[in-house]
Amino acid sequence: MKVTYYGQSCVEFDFDGTKVLLDPFVTYNPLAKDVKLADIKPDYIFLSHGHQDHVADMLAVQQQSGATVAAVVETAAWVRRQGVEEDKVIEYNLGGTLDLPFGKVKMVYAAHTNSTPDGEYGGFPVGYVFFLKGKTIYFAGDTALTMEMKLLERHNIDWAFLPIGGHYTMDAGDAIIAAEFVNCDKVFGIHYDSFPPIKIDKQQVEKQFAEAGISLSLPKIGETINL
Repeated sequence: MKVTYYGQSCVEFDFDGTKVLLDPFVTYNPLAKDVKLADIKPDYIFLSHGHQDHVADMLAVQQQSGATVAAVVETAAWVRRQGVEEDKVIEYNLGGTLDLPFGKVKMVYAAHTNSTPDGEYGGFPVGYVFFLKGKTIYFAGDTALTMEMKLLERHNIDWAFLPIGGHYTMDAGDAIIAAEFVNCDKVFGIHYDSFPPIKIDKQQVEKQFAEAGISLSLPKIGETINL
C-alpha cells in the first residue's frame, strides 16, 4: 500500500494495484510544476468538496483515465455538469459507506464551507475513512478541529491525513489534537505551503508533533511512500 503526494491536498493511494486520487489540484499549484498531470491515471477520484484548489484538475484526470468520481450529492452534480458520464459518478452523503473492489469508504463530517467553481452550492464538505485489508485511513479534507472527530476513534485508524496549514483549515496545533481525538499516532500533513496564508515553518511543526509523540510525514511533492 503506497501513497504519492502531489501537493496541497492531492494524494494518490495505490491499494494493491487500484489507484485512488483525492482532491486533484496540480496544474494551478506552482509547487507542483514538476508533476506531469498526464501520468496521473487513477481508477477512482474522491472529492472532499468543490473549492478550486481541490477540483481544478478533476475533469482532465477523469477524461484521460476514465476514473469513477465519488463526492457528496451536490458536488457530484457539478461533476456531471462538467461532462462526466452518469455511470462514472457516484453520489452519496454523510454517514454513507461505499463497498468498492478495494475496500469500503465511509463519508464523514468536515467543518468547512463548500461551493463549486461555477458558484453553485456544493453541499456539505466531507472527509473519508477508507477501510482496507489490514489498514484504516482517515482523509480529513478541509476542516477545522471538531468534536465529531471523536466518533472516529473506534475505527482504529492507522493513518490520518490532516490539514496543517491553518488560515482556511486546522493548523498544526489543532491537527495534533485531531490526531489525539481519532487515536492515531501517524499523521500525513496536507493543505499547507501552496499559498502565502498557509505557509508553515516545517521545522517548528515537526517539533510540535514530535513533542506530542505523533509521527508526522511531510513528503516532497511527487514523492511516494509506503503506508
